[in-house]
Amino acid sequence: MEIRPILASLHKHRIPALLIVLEIALACAVLCNAVFMVTQCVIDGRAPNGIDEQGISVIHIGGLDSRLAADSVSRDLAALRAVPEVKAAAAINDVPLGPRARFNGFTNKPNAESQVNSSVYLIGRNAEQALGLRLLQGRYFTAGEYAQGELLPNQHSASHVVLVNQNDARRWWPGQNALGQQIYSDGDAWTVVGVIADVIAQDPGFAGVAGKYSGVFFPQRPSAELNDYIVRSDPADRDRVLQQAMQTLGKLEPGAVLDGKPFTDVRADYFAGSRNLAWMLLLVCVVMLAVTALGIVGLTSFWVGQRRKQIGIRRAVGASYGQILAYFQTENFLLSTAGVLLGLMLAFAINIYLMRHYEVERMPWYYLGGGAAALWLLGQLAVLGPALRAASVPPVEATRTV
Repeated sequence: MEIRPILASLHKHRIPALLIVLEIALACAVLCNAVFMVTQCVIDGRAPNGIDEQGISVIHIGGLDSRLAADSVSRDLAALRAVPEVKAAAAINDVPLGPRARFNGFTNKPNAESQVNSSVYLIGRNAEQALGLRLLQGRYFTAGEYAQGELLPNQHSASHVVLVNQNDARRWWPGQNALGQQIYSDGDAWTVVGVIADVIAQDPGFAGVAGKYSGVFFPQRPSAELNDYIVRSDPADRDRVLQQAMQTLGKLEPGAVLDGKPFTDVRADYFAGSRNLAWMLLLVCVVMLAVTALGIVGLTSFWVGQRRKQIGIRRAVGASYGQILAYFQTENFLLSTAGVLLGLMLAFAINIYLMRHYEVERMPWYYLGGGAAALWLLGQLAVLGPALRAASVPPVEATRTV
């Protein structure tokens, strides 16, 4: 088809055409980034975790006398292990995805500065069983190491041994054996005695991409820092076990404030904001695409109404139904192409801005390709109705003066 008459017509109606181009560009930029962010929200919500999420429950206990905390924690755990169907029970300072995150920077060299926020887990005896940790190398802590576990005035562990995530072992010592290596923080050092399957951070949103699976585990004897109890059972017994555990603790600690929930609820609570964001972005995408489609339909319908006589003349001199239809389809394709090219540049710029200021990951190229294809398809579908009406204009329209 001859493009020159189409370009001449668009130049004559350059203001409406420019508006459509800008509308398509904005829709393309928003669509690419929104779909990418929705995908990231879904991926984050399904992020794997190296613990038995289905079988464990978390009970936070507050209000204990810090002077008596050691005895209280030991007594509480003994009672929890006696609850029927309980496989293991232990104390911890906070759980993955928990509300009381604790971070620190660790390096594999003395006096080096860390650029990663690592989650700090203080765990009591049997925590590896209660959490369902998976040991990949080395060993867990010994009874003597738990006995030495306490916090120094600078809030570092005094035990000098540590378990690390597999992700950290690979990051700190690529291609080497992590066992026996040391990690450092503010002049203190700890020796790696075990490497475990990656446990997700206490607050992945704060930890960032680099710290999502960066976590260190220190042995801790019963103390006020261990104010979360982990109770593990079969998933089928979990809710019943949690209820009995809460009743047991309520009798032992009548003055304490208890809050218990399955770990699956802990995960759901943490990612609730991401789910809401995903739904909001999907709504934005739908509205943006609908507005863009309506804009294309409205503009094309207006042009068809303005050019009925011109279309009738073309039909009278031999233009076929298919040629009229192709004219408007081609016209819209040119507008869509201009809008998509501008939109792709804008989408890339928005992604760069989000990466710098909000720790969003780089958007893969195929999101740009998918957004462009979606806008092209939307444009062709939106113009189809007006184009069909234009192609149906009878040749007699050429003889009308009004």
